[in-house]
Amino acid sequence: MKVVLLEYTQNPEKVCAVAALTSMKEGAPSDISNEIDRDNAKKRIQRVVGYGHYSVIEHASFTFSIEGISRACSHQLVRHRIASFTQQSQRYVKMEDVPFVTPPSIKKNKAAEDIYKQSLNNTTQSYKKLLELGISPEDARFILPNATKTNIVMTMNARELLHLFNLRCCNRAQWEIRDMTWEILYKVLEVSPAIFESSGPKCISEGICTEGKFSCGCYKLFEGKTIEEKRKITKDFFII
Repeated sequence: MKVVLLEYTQNPEKVCAVAALTSMKEGAPSDISNEIDRDNAKKRIQRVVGYGHYSVIEHASFTFSIEGISRACSHQLVRHRIASFTQQSQRYVKMEDVPFVTPPSIKKNKAAEDIYKQSLNNTTQSYKKLLELGISPEDARFILPNATKTNIVMTMNARELLHLFNLRCCNRAQWEIRDMTWEILYKVLEVSPAIFESSGPKCISEGICTEGKFSCGCYKLFEGKTIEEKRKITKDFFII
């Protein structure tokens, strides 16, 4: 898996701060933009996000190349509907060497891994034979499993990213989309720390756990910890 931040709104914190000030000040947004510097913008957006006024951060968007995830993962990702997705097409792209994702639980079990690889090998050979018989890729692809790797371009605004982090950075999320989402979080933290400084699963961003009896319990280790330390605990915490 590889996550690359392709493009993003330049000066995202300033853009969002201008939007926030526009709602409460006289004057044109362009004049406000000329008057506010980066430090003031950072303080303003920290205050606004701290209040929970998230609509203004919708003006910042981020575009990612997400490479080598399984179709099982991408099917979960595209359920986040306030975003734009363009995915590698199995109609037009022939899978000459069908690439697959192998779950860690299968990798750790030799017998399971042998069964898994044999099944995928059989599927690959069947797919290729269908193509050789003149079956179009769009029909031959019906045989390909959720394990098949795919690439996708995703554009999402900052508000929806916060929602994504709430749900998918949680230890209850499926392992692959969880790993992917943590990669995305650290990419956006580099370019917009003020917007995303408190982001993460709900136990970090909101100080609550909504998983009930399914809670991993990592929040119990948070006392006296910084946000970054809490992120590390959550990211590295595994349910036994």
